[in-house]
Amino acid sequence: MTRRSTFTDQSVTYGAIGATLDPDLLRYPPAGFTPAEDSVRLGSGRERFEAAAESLMTWGIQQGAGFTVVDASPGTGAQYTGIAYDETGAPLPEQPAARVEQRFGPDGTPYVSAGMTATLRRHGRLRSHATPVLVVYVVDEPNRIGFAYGTTGDASENGEESFILEHRDDDSVWLTIRSAFEPNGGLRRVFGPLVRRRRRELTKRELRALHPAFPV
Repeated sequence: MTRRSTFTDQSVTYGAIGATLDPDLLRYPPAGFTPAEDSVRLGSGRERFEAAAESLMTWGIQQGAGFTVVDASPGTGAQYTGIAYDETGAPLPEQPAARVEQRFGPDGTPYVSAGMTATLRRHGRLRSHATPVLVVYVVDEPNRIGFAYGTTGDASENGEESFILEHRDDDSVWLTIRSAFEPNGGLRRVFGPLVRRRRRELTKRELRALHPAFPV
């Protein structure tokens, strides 16, 4: 058993950690957050799934969407699992922390792991934009793999985004991106519609990043 505080040593900038795991995210998003869910079929077959998984878990979506991933630090393996309660309904003083063992690609590149921190840097027309993130959970199953990260520093948005790859029973391979974001405080709330429009444009690039029809 590990205290939940070991997971949150690097604090995220929002309270709804794990929101992208909620099946009712689109119907009941955290207050003030704009939810989204988009899926794209990447093809079919085990080979397609494994190739896409390797790219996904080594920041392939972020790089394909135009980001440079910098300052990446190893994760602890501990990840968010929700709050556990005792029989009286009080949160347990010692919270369980699930762990996912570190994996590596064929070339030795470490996979994204829970607790990993990184900065996503993208060059705009006038200046570069940097978004520091913390990987809050990893999914690692035989036919389902992916991760989610949350914002940890000053950026135009606060929130969480997940990237989950599935090899389904009909042999098709799908990527699903879910997110819940709110504009950062102050004047940025005035520009909320612009921030949301940019978010939609970014999601379109992310959906194409692993697609064989859109080579990077």
